[in-house]
Amino acid sequence: GSNVLRMSSSIQIKPKTAIQKSKTSSPLPCSSEPAIKPLPKPSDKLNPKTFDPFGHSRAPSAFTAVYAKGGIPCRLVHGSVKHRLQWECLPENVPFDPLLITLAEGLRETKHPYTFVSKEGFKELLMVEGATEKAIPLLTRLVPVLKAALAHSDDEVFKRGLDALVQLSAVVGPSLNDHLKHLLTNLSRRLMDKNFREKITVTLQKLEQYGGK
Repeated sequence: GSNVLRMSSSIQIKPKTAIQKSKTSSPLPCSSEPAIKPLPKPSDKLNPKTFDPFGHSRAPSAFTAVYAKGGIPCRLVHGSVKHRLQWECLPENVPFDPLLITLAEGLRETKHPYTFVSKEGFKELLMVEGATEKAIPLLTRLVPVLKAALAHSDDEVFKRGLDALVQLSAVVGPSLNDHLKHLLTNLSRRLMDKNFREKITVTLQKLEQYGGK
């Protein structure tokens, strides 16, 4: 009888020790989670879903997602005096479709380095040889994107939109004229703001210079 009790007691103890082991081993996967969690954080910051830098605009820019995936063939290089872009290949060899549109999307960004990469990338891509022929077919898709930048509540985004509009006008000339009606409303809304009156006036003069009266 005593042997039976001993056996039964030992049987009862074993499940407890098994439970204790499972309890001590169960935190291991959880403890490994914190070590894994920090890794996605850089990509989280690059993911447009983690923050909303666009205020009330309806369509968030896809620029951050493309940038995170390496879809923008240029990177910011920090200089002692000023920053510059380093292209992975010659800008002349980069397809304008869809990169020029993606860079225009990036004009609505409000965080570094996206602001610099998108602004400088858009400008440098329009400076390559043959940019006119490459940009004109994209105007119907570019203009709505620039319109979104010009309608943005952030002042710096609006300024980048103005600069990009002038750069595009200088390249495509009168081809932009038919699309200006979609953009002038946004300019007239800000024209009463003394902070932008001069810059908008200069922009309109440039549009007339490049596109004709």
